Formats: sequence, C-alpha cells, structure tokens
Amino acid sequence: MHAVTRSAQPARRDVLRVGAGLATAAAAGLTASGCAAGSGDGVGADGTVTIEMWHGQTDTGKKALESLVAAFMRGHPRIRVALGGGVLADAMLQKVTAALAAGSYPDIAYIFGSDLASVARSPQVVDLTDMVGQALTPWTEYWAPARQAVTVNGRVRAAPALLDSLAVVCNKRLFRQAGLPLPEAGWRWDDFVATAKALTDADGGRFGTGWPGVGDEDTVWRVWPMIWDLGGDVVADDGKHIGFGDTGSRALEVVAALARDKSVYVDPKPGSEQMYQVFMSGRMGMAVTGPWQLPDIRQAKIDYHVVPLPSFSGRPMTISGPDTWTVFDNGAARQRAAKTFVSWLMQPAQDVRWDIDAGSLPLSRRTRDLHDWRHEEGGTEGLGVFTKTLDSARVRPVHAAYPQISQALGQAVVAVLLGRSSPAQALRACAADANAALLIPR
Repeated sequence: MHAVTRSAQPARRDVLRVGAGLATAAAAGLTASGCAAGSGDGVGADGTVTIEMWHGQTDTGKKALESLVAAFMRGHPRIRVALGGGVLADAMLQKVTAALAAGSYPDIAYIFGSDLASVARSPQVVDLTDMVGQALTPWTEYWAPARQAVTVNGRVRAAPALLDSLAVVCNKRLFRQAGLPLPEAGWRWDDFVATAKALTDADGGRFGTGWPGVGDEDTVWRVWPMIWDLGGDVVADDGKHIGFGDTGSRALEVVAALARDKSVYVDPKPGSEQMYQVFMSGRMGMAVTGPWQLPDIRQAKIDYHVVPLPSFSGRPMTISGPDTWTVFDNGAARQRAAKTFVSWLMQPAQDVRWDIDAGSLPLSRRTRDLHDWRHEEGGTEGLGVFTKTLDSARVRPVHAAYPQISQALGQAVVAVLLGRSSPAQALRACAADANAALLIPR
C-alpha cells in the first residue's frame, strides 16, 4: 500500500514505561549491565577515551543506536562509547539520581524532558550552551520544542534526543460506515466530540475515541494543547500558581462530554496498550497519538488518515514531548568525548538515521529537508502531518514542580473520565495540590 515499509516497532509511550519494575532494583543496587563510568579518568594507555552511555532504549532503539555508535567510533578511533544502563527510559530518573548520590554515574544518559529540571539541579550535569552554539547546524535550525525542552533558566543543560508530536489518526473504514467526512485541519474540539459520538456503536462494541485512564503523563499531555489554545499555561507568570485555573475547566469539559456520550474507551492500564489494541482491531474511530504508533497501525492493515489536533480557536496547536541526552562531568577528557559524541549524534546525517530507525521526528529543519527523510515521509501515510505540526508545537515547562502538577491534573482527568467529579470540582482539587507543590522551595 505504501512505497516504503518499516518494521513494526513497540509504541514509544508503551515501551518507555515497561521498565518501571526495574526502578526499585536500580535505585537500590545499580546492578545494570556495564559499570557506571563515574570512577577513573576513562583514558587508556594509548590515549583512547571510554565513555559510558545509559541509553534507555528497547531493542529497536538500541539496535539503531548501536549502528550509530559503530559509525561514530570508526570516524573517531580515540573515543569508545560503551552502551549500558540496564533500565528503560522510564526508570532512568531513579537510577541516575541514585548514581549521582553514589558518585558513580555515566557520561551520558537518556532523560525524559519532563525530568530534566530535577536532574539539572546536580552540579555534575554539564552545561552544553557553548557546544550547541558552535555546532555545525545552527541552534536556531532546531525545532523550537527541541530547544525549549533542554533549556533550563536560559542555559542548554542537555542535547535533544527524540522529538514527537500529537495528532489524530482516523480509521477511514469506520468513517465511511458512519457516513462521516474525514476531518480536516482547522476543525474544532466540538467537532471532535460530535464525531466521536457519531462513530460510537455501543451495541457493536465500537468507540469514537480513547483516552488513557491511569492518571499518568500519558493521560495528562493530551490536555495541555487545549489549555494553551485557550490562553492558559502550566505555571502562572508569578511562578507560585498554576496557569490553568479557568482554562483547565474548559478543557476538562471536552473530556466530560466524551464520557457522557460514552464515546471514549478509557484504558485502565499504564502504557495505553489496550487503547491502541482497540483501535488496531477496528473498533475505534479516532486515536490521539504520535508518529511512534504508525508502524503498528500499518502492520494492522488499518486504512487510516492523519489530521492535526482540533482546537477551540481554529489556530494550529499541538504538544511535543522531547527527550534528552544529558551529559555528566567525569573529568575533562571524558566530558570532551561525550560532548563530541552527542554533538555528532544531533547532526542531520545521523539524526535522520535515528529518526527513521527509532521512530523520532527530525530534530532540525535541516534533517527534515534531507532526501532520506523526504523519502520516508513520502512512503508513510500521515507522517508529514506530524512533522508539519512541529511548526506550532509547544512543550511542557522544564520546571522542577512539573511532576507534581502533572500528577494532580492526571487525577482530575481520570475523575472526569470516570464520572466521579465535574470539571470544575476536579480542577479545584487539582489546583490545591499543584499550587502547594509550586510553593515548595527548590
């Protein structure tokens, strides 16, 4: 059906949570494959510098990274990159935190963008502002979400590692059966709610759409584009209160409408695996998801259509959830080697290989313009929609209190999804907890 076929990959937001069971062991004992590189200067007798990278990837991402590392070491024979870590990305924060406390940490680690503010409080995190300022690709050529996600208090504290965005994937067969036109860019959230209701067939076990119902970040980050579109923000300008006291209730009204119409499948398990299974079995009309899900959708032979997220205003709005390569200080030689590697990894020739093989979007406009990426877009239905949304994508703030704010909003979304609370009641409870978190000195 498509000019280019890609091997099926685990959904990114699923696999990034698989390692949660490893977190306790990691924090307690740091028993990962390969020792942390925190001890010794890493310089061999022949002048070769060895750096340790805790990559956090599943098999697909690890294979792509191994290929890139091999290519890097062929071109940089005096630098050896050892891949290790022993945990997936969702357990990395706990492992790195424990490693920093123990004084035995890697040179590079894969850190979620939402966790960077917490990690960057450590003096061992290397400031990369000068590095990106001198890179071959100008810093301004990177998409705004990639730049914003690694910037803390005006300084670049990590290198962008992975970029994505949210859009809506529609099952064209179900739209035809319901006699509905496929949505187009510029549609509104009221259209989304009405379309979900029209696609729903309770007797036939068919849902208009789905929503993660655990209260985790997967639940929450679908709400932020609505809040931003309405003029709200995660944190208010004073830094002491949430910035969505009013707009959050309006956003939750969309969730409440879906729940009232019984047009939303609420996934009760972490990772959203069941929600995506419902979509790929042909029993869900629309899925709000990212480009990481396209390989599985194609493998399921779903005839699909991708459209940007709806909005309240008609203006384009979506969210991107970039992740990072964070560099740690293990001495001058290893720091230089680590910066050399991540700077190389960010460049378009390497970035495009990582994007295609591991399921990311281009970090920079220069990568987007490469023939290999254009070929990938041309052979993957809807992939270009996700890339284009980066023009209007926003990111969650790199703020130390963000995890607590997210948890409070996640509980509010679940309360509304399950009919346990009205949007206004749920938002009041959210505000109480989130505002308390913002008052904690950090």
